[in-house]
Amino acid sequence: IVQASAPSRPIARGMAGPGLLAHVLISKYADHLPLYRQCQIYERQGVELERSTLADWVGGCSKLLEPLAEALRRYVMAASKLHADETRVPVLAPGQGRTKTGRLWTYVRDNRPAGDTTAPAVWFAYSPDRGGEHPLRHLQRFRGALQADAYAGFDELYKADRIQEVACWAHVRRKFYDLEQAHASPLAREALERIAALYAIEEEIRGRPADERRQVRQTRAGPLLQSLHDWFEEALTKLSRKSDTTAAIRYALKLWPALTRYCDNGRLEIDNNAAERALRAVTLGRKNYLFAGSDAGGERAAILYTLIGSAKLNGLDPESYLRDVLTRIADHPICHIEELLPWNLTPNRSRTLKAAA
Repeated sequence: IVQASAPSRPIARGMAGPGLLAHVLISKYADHLPLYRQCQIYERQGVELERSTLADWVGGCSKLLEPLAEALRRYVMAASKLHADETRVPVLAPGQGRTKTGRLWTYVRDNRPAGDTTAPAVWFAYSPDRGGEHPLRHLQRFRGALQADAYAGFDELYKADRIQEVACWAHVRRKFYDLEQAHASPLAREALERIAALYAIEEEIRGRPADERRQVRQTRAGPLLQSLHDWFEEALTKLSRKSDTTAAIRYALKLWPALTRYCDNGRLEIDNNAAERALRAVTLGRKNYLFAGSDAGGERAAILYTLIGSAKLNGLDPESYLRDVLTRIADHPICHIEELLPWNLTPNRSRTLKAAA
């Protein structure tokens, strides 16, 4: 009797196929459905699946996909410009009956607004706290421009010449927006109008080559920035030192060299919204599944958010992409893991979505 070998499965000795596993992962990390809700959905359809079974599947898949996430990390860190941000993730503290606060860090490589055709990608990393040593470790080999907020943990990175600080105008704008909403402040409203003029220029030149963007910014945005700086300085002479408006203006002036750096480099962006968009899935998921079960759960989440986020940035349906990857990866040579990156899979296998703007 001759019998063909059974096809490899993503999880050794597991009955779940790539399609079911991909659906569970997408339901949790893209559609924000906790595992216990997924169990309830399957039960309504006459399928009994224990939450522990789904948790084992998630753990097994994350372990299998870890080399691919590592390949994405290497690709992201090879860029000359990155967007960086972080957000809190409640994590269950074993034996304490409460949660602690972990962190998910995101690093985005996306040069499409500057007319670059290089594939975009995102890498997530988990840490049990918000210490500045974590971005130092993540970015120890990175060289280039880092677009981020004013988090003090990044300051150590800027002391060496290898990383250049680029600040975020969206954070400046948000402070004046909050003041205008709370107090209907005429000064805050004028600040918003002046910042809106800078964004109107960016809207016009999005997607154009970097050299053209730099020329337009220097010609049109440069004078607006100088005028805004002078207006900030003049406003400070008329405000109380302890007012919220003064704090908002001083925040902008303190970061002024980093805030205006984008004007002289067409590859840079006016804000850090690329990183904030990447974190949106985390904040939505946090409202639904409330907390991660452990530090290991946070690390698994980082792996899955990395793959799902990179698939979305490349216009792929993330469930189709994960199904394709899980179908292949068990037998795929690890030395050729880059072949499974989102932009290297054939378009007819991972259904494409409309490319992100």
